[in-house]
Amino acid sequence: MSEFYRTSTLWVVDFRYEGRARRWFKAFGADVDAAQSVRETLRDLYDGRAELVALRPATAEEDAQYLRGDVPKNAYCPVGPGR
Repeated sequence: MSEFYRTSTLWVVDFRYEGRARRWFKAFGADVDAAQSVRETLRDLYDGRAELVALRPATAEEDAQYLRGDVPKNAYCPVGPGR
């Protein structure tokens, strides 16, 4: 498979929300500071109730699972995306 079409990188975001472990998969363009963007999103959504634990690029297998829709579903909305 050619990779030339890729303009973004999939990141794995591990964070704690009110003490409970949570995971998102987020795609960011090459010109975006992923760490800063995630921190701002967590602050905007959870107003200090969430903390970033780890942020890393997804592995090739995680990327493939994400594209196939095989990532874990959101516990709060099982029919929604696992983000």
